Amino acid sequence: MQGTVDGFSYGLVTPVVAYLMAFLGGALGLRCTTRSLLVVNTWRVGWLALGSAAIGSGIWTMHFVAMMGFTVKGVPIHYDQATTFASLGVAIVMVGIGVFIVGYKGATGPALFTGGTITGLGVASMHYLGMAGMRLHGTIEYNTFIVGASVVIAMVAATAALWAAVQVRGIMWSLGASLIMGLAVSGMHYMGMAAVSVELHGSTSGTPGGDSAAGILAPMLIGPLCFLLLAGVVVMFDPLMIMGRPDWRDAREAADRPGAPAPRTVPRPRRAPGRQSPRTPQSW
Repeated sequence: MQGTVDGFSYGLVTPVVAYLMAFLGGALGLRCTTRSLLVVNTWRVGWLALGSAAIGSGIWTMHFVAMMGFTVKGVPIHYDQATTFASLGVAIVMVGIGVFIVGYKGATGPALFTGGTITGLGVASMHYLGMAGMRLHGTIEYNTFIVGASVVIAMVAATAALWAAVQVRGIMWSLGASLIMGLAVSGMHYMGMAAVSVELHGSTSGTPGGDSAAGILAPMLIGPLCFLLLAGVVVMFDPLMIMGRPDWRDAREAADRPGAPAPRTVPRPRRAPGRQSPRTPQSW
């Protein structure tokens, strides 16, 4: 028997909140990636790792906030805790690989293609692994064509986001890129959910394995939300994230290290003969 699927059981509440989570994670991640390009390698790893975790946590939080509104009429839905946690790890690791590739290789065609593909596949893997953690008295089936379209959306969105991270410098441009990224990630999620159909088993009574959505998702969302808040504080208190200018102090420290190339200097214009510098001490 075919089950009645509803992805908006709470109306627009879950889609709007889910979009805000994707936007927040994307905004923090893109700004951290941009910041990594302005410092030496010592700090670059930290900024890229923070950006990867922010994007991955934002995408994962978006997915499960949206899943809070997913129901199958008359059928309780539970979630396997280990699989749900694994989907968070997949999101952070695969997003991190793509971010590090672009962070070190720059906005070259091969780097963007490779990083965007890996990141997009990570987003899609997180989504469908999270779906695999669902427990209900039925079998979840997918439309292959729609699933493929959702994966393509994820890859295109990830590539565009990585391009924006290394090209865009101003805070307003970064926010605009984050708005588009959040829309693309949310679109990928709901495109993937449009591919879902549920074939119910003969009996839908009883409790499936795993934990209820309220029992597992609500507590699990606290951790990523706190992390996003902490990342937001780090970004907010770093003036270079807002100014978008290079960190000359880090550049100077890098130049002072043994074997480091000499910094490029701009030659000063020569003064006219007989003209005294205003900084030269005058004799009384």
